Amino acid sequence: METTKYEITYIIRPDLDDAAKTALVERFDKLLKDNGADILDSKDWSKRRFAYEIGGFNEGIYHVITVNADDDAALNEFDRLAKINDSILRHMIVKRED
Repeated sequence: METTKYEITYIIRPDLDDAAKTALVERFDKLLKDNGADILDSKDWSKRRFAYEIGGFNEGIYHVITVNADDDAALNEFDRLAKINDSILRHMIVKRED
């Protein structure tokens, strides 16, 4: 089976302290690895101001992960848990064509 490259971008609440943010990022990176994805890169992009309010916040910390995955299991689990995690305001998974 051929691996596919994906980019996952998610926005973390700006009021989390550094320890909580680090724990959140490590938890979701581990979740991807445990479900068969290979993480190529995982880094904070920046804290940015929103065009409109999201969940009562006017800004958030953007985090970007690049992964290779053989199937959708890791991505589906990430999507499911990101939707119910209060510390993640928004997330997006994009298939890369490079």
